[in-house]
This record gives sequence, structure tokens and C-alpha cells, in this order.
Amino acid sequence: MGLAEGFRWGVATAAYQIEGAVDEDGRGPSTWDTFSHTPGRVRDGHNGDAACDHYHRWPEDIALMSGLGIDTYRFSIAWPRVQPSGIGRANARGLDFYDRLVDGLLAAGIAPAATLYHWDLPQPLEDAGGWMERDTAYRFAEFSYLVAERLSDRVEMWITLNEPVVVMAYGYAFGVYAPGKTLMLDALPAAHHQLLGHGLAVHALRGRGVRSIGLANHYSLAWAASPGDQPAADAFDTFMNRLFTDPVLLGRYPGLMADAPFIRAEDMAVIATPIDFLGVNYYQPTRLKTASGGPLPFEIVDITEYPTTGMGWPIVPDAFLSLLRTLDTRYDLPPLYITENGCSFPDEIGPDGVVDDSPRIKFLDAHIRAMRTAIGEGVDIRGYFTWSLLDNFEWSEGYHPRFGLVHVDYETQKRTPKKSYGWYRDLIASSKPPL
Repeated sequence: MGLAEGFRWGVATAAYQIEGAVDEDGRGPSTWDTFSHTPGRVRDGHNGDAACDHYHRWPEDIALMSGLGIDTYRFSIAWPRVQPSGIGRANARGLDFYDRLVDGLLAAGIAPAATLYHWDLPQPLEDAGGWMERDTAYRFAEFSYLVAERLSDRVEMWITLNEPVVVMAYGYAFGVYAPGKTLMLDALPAAHHQLLGHGLAVHALRGRGVRSIGLANHYSLAWAASPGDQPAADAFDTFMNRLFTDPVLLGRYPGLMADAPFIRAEDMAVIATPIDFLGVNYYQPTRLKTASGGPLPFEIVDITEYPTTGMGWPIVPDAFLSLLRTLDTRYDLPPLYITENGCSFPDEIGPDGVVDDSPRIKFLDAHIRAMRTAIGEGVDIRGYFTWSLLDNFEWSEGYHPRFGLVHVDYETQKRTPKKSYGWYRDLIASSKPPL
């Protein structure tokens, strides 16, 4: 079975990771501005103040996308650009930027796919409790409506949240991402309030006539270190994979959240509002063993029998295929999009001016082949977006990891397409029917 007619090839980015211009045109501070400027939080004290300067260089970046021949560009809209305080009327100058970006994409024949929340919560909302507070869900719905009011006439595809499990776990439970809380299992309200915000945002977007809405979840196949560790793997699977999918597609939480006091009776119907697609972000599987202590019922074990990326993540395309099969078996799925898939390697510009990132080509090729196998087995996948167009600010690791198809010199902001850029361009061209 081949790719569906209209299959979307694309790339993905996120606002705080590429835009820079954090003090321009009325933008307010986000949790990531605060976090990255707190000593010891981000490697080598890096921050997103300049990032890739996409805020000013977006025409150049659209030209790079056009050169790739992609159908769709997945980007995120910075909440603090639109509502600097997280509440109230929209900041017109902030929305003007996304107006320009969307119009530029459409002029280049590229469909915009907007993500409404990619981790950059306005700092005043975090000061009021952030995603631990129910009110933030309503604020997110308001923000979603304001953005759609301006852009829904030209943006067809909308993603409410990106990887809410990472926000809950890394941001509120373990403290390694913004806002840096260490609440462990007491962070579970941040899961529910994000999902409630998602459901409310779906209704807000529908109110502006939007027809294609989904959310992008992070998924990782759970491997038991031994047969006796299967309960630990199941617990991780619930925490990582089911917690943000069961409520949306099945209308109920897995056991982890049953009878939680912060869940109201009417919430589940809102959260389970039908969506048009599910985004799948995949990077690696996870191996688990039974915890020897602590609040969590599992411990993560290194996977050592596979090659790894520059960040030490195991490269296992078969786990990607198994994950897609598992999702297809577990749920009555809407169409899927692979909304993120990619890898970091220590890419450098060679003496000949070429960035030879052959390991990335091998990674992408193997994972796209796994996706094609799943499609051949009947899994309804409508698009693939590689992470990422550009090398960028990689959260707590700063500018050290390089995930891009395009190398960025952060001192000069010079863009240099890597070998993988040409490979992906040729793959896309060969996958499209002849004119």
C-alpha cells in the first residue's frame, strides 16, 4: 500500500527554540525565559533570547522550506507574543508576525500547521499556579480563540498541545524543564488541566470554523528489562503513553488518575471532544525495571545493544513500527500524523563547506521505512514532519544538540543545508506523483 493521496511531508519547529526577539513587539516573558535565565538550569547558561533569529529571518527560512519541496510547515505560536500576561485582549503586533509568516508560507505553496502550545507558558500565569491550576485551562481556550480569530481563514491544520506529558513530567514532576517544579506524583493535576485546556480549545477552534484539529503526544515503547519487570513497564506505559491518549480517545483515564479530586464529572466529556487527527512524536523506546525505592513504580534502564544518537538515545526503528501497531490495536484511531521524528548528532561544517550528517540520513530513512510498513499494514498515517528544519535551542541542553536539516552558526546566524537536507528533498520529490 502506497502513501495516501495528499500525504503531507513537512518539518517542525517551536517558537521559543527558533524565534528569538524575546523583548520585541510587546512579547511578555514565558516560563522558559525565566527558567533559562536562572543559573544552573540550562547547560552552559544558554537561553533563547536570540535562538535562530527566525523572528527576523523567516523569509530566508521559508526559502529553505521551499527548496525542500515540503507540503506543510508545523510551527508553534508563542502565547506570550499574543497575550503577554496570559489573559485579556490580544497583542496585535504579536499576531502580526504570524500573519506575515502564514502569508509567506502560502505564497510559497506551503500549508501552515499551527501548534498553539509548545511549552512557553506566559510567566504571569505560572506565577498564579500554571498548569497546576484549573484556571489555566480556560486561559488557554481564550488564547486559542484569539489566535484562530486572526488566522483560521488561512490555517487549516491546528494542534492544541505539544507533548503534554513532558510539561507535566519534566516541568512539574522532575524539575528539569520549565517551570522547574519537583512535585513528583503531586504533579498529576498538570496533566488533567492540560487535557481540559485541550478540550476547551477544540471547542474554541470549532467556534471559529476550524475543521482539522488534533494534539501531538510524545510516545515511547515500554520494554521490560526482564519478565519480572513487566509491571514496571506497564506502569511507565500508562504514565507516558496512555495518560494523555485514553482520556481523549476513550473518554476515561487509566488507573493512575481514577477518582482524582481535581477531576470534575463534566470534564471528561470536554476532554473527549472528537479530534480530527492524532499527532505522534517518536524518538526512542524506553527500558524499565522495578523501582528499588522512591515515589515512582519504575526505573529507566539504559538500552545498550543499539547504536545511539549524539544525545545517547537508542536508534530502534522497529520500536517505532511496534509503537504504531500498538496504537492502532489499542484505539479506534483518527488519522495519524508523525508530528515529530528526528535525531541529534554533533554536526560540523567540513573544510569543503559541507555538513556530512550521514547518520541522520540513515536514521530518517529507517524510520520512514518503518512508517511505510505500518501504512502497508493499514495504519492510517497522513503525514510525516521531521524534527527539525533548523538546529535550535534544545531546552535544558541549550545549543549543544543539533537536530536540524540545516546547520545554524549561532554567532552569525548563517544557515547551511546539511546532506540530509538534500536527501529529504529528493525523497519528497520521488514520493510525489508526476505532474
